[in-house]
Formats: sequence, C-alpha cells, structure tokens
Amino acid sequence: MEIQYEYVRVADDLARQIEGGKIPIGGRLSDERSLADEYSVSAGTVRRAVQELRDRGLVTTLPGKGTYVVRQTPDVS
Repeated sequence: MEIQYEYVRVADDLARQIEGGKIPIGGRLSDERSLADEYSVSAGTVRRAVQELRDRGLVTTLPGKGTYVVRQTPDVS
C-alpha cells in the first residue's frame, strides 16, 4: 500500500482544478485558512501543498497579495 501525504493530496487536487480550468491562469487561490477548512487539514499542510505547486511551476506567491496560477499543467494524454 502506497502512503500519500496529505499535502500531496491537496496539491494534486488543486493541480487538477488548475488543469481543468476551474482555477484559470491569473486566478487567485483561496487563502490558507479557507483551503485548510476546505480540505480539513492544518495550515501547515496547505503551506506545504502550495510550495509543491510552486515547485511544479503552477503558481507564484506574491507576498501580501496571494497565490496566483501562472500556468496550467501540460496535457499528458
């Protein structure tokens, strides 16, 4: 059985929303507290998930402004 960390689950779900256009390029992610409530995880888990999305090149965080989508995931089909 493969163990999946919560932050990866959150990051993967957000990436799917970005890929599907639910969160468009230039769109702002919900704030940390809202995402933590939505996914029933801690703020630290959300922070780690957002870092994962930054590492994937999907979002950028502007201090004091929020986290925004900078590109969609490539279609790998």
